[in-house]
Amino acid sequence: MGNVKLRGNCPAKVDEKGRLKIPAVFLDALKEFGNQFYITSPTGETVRIYPMKVWGEIEDKLAKLPSTHPVKRKFLLRTSYFGQAVEMDGQGRVLLPAVLREAAQAKGDVAVLGALDYLEVINNARALDQMKSEPYTDEDNKILGDLGI
Repeated sequence: MGNVKLRGNCPAKVDEKGRLKIPAVFLDALKEFGNQFYITSPTGETVRIYPMKVWGEIEDKLAKLPSTHPVKRKFLLRTSYFGQAVEMDGQGRVLLPAVLREAAQAKGDVAVLGALDYLEVINNARALDQMKSEPYTDEDNKILGDLGI
């Protein structure tokens, strides 16, 4: 399971019932994880679709921190508020939680981005705005270079 990497951008649609059809390019990679997902966000700006196994690993790491840890509490408050456990249907669709759909403006045409071990769903206009407002810098290059990338 550790070798599966989700990468690239695939346009998709969120239907009027709030369901996202997982793009075929990601479906094969996700088969290894099963059909259970945790859909959430730490900010509400984008939708993150975590295979349940991956989300379980995140929870295991968080469990090592005390319940009073401020970052743990902030992260869990948001990911629980926006989060929902879902099952992918036979047609490869998942239902995005309504509160998160609204916050992320995840309606109609969206971009589904591979983020290595989860998928990120972002409103197209928001993605372009974010890339423009947060330009890629020489400092970013340096940090990645320090990682050997």
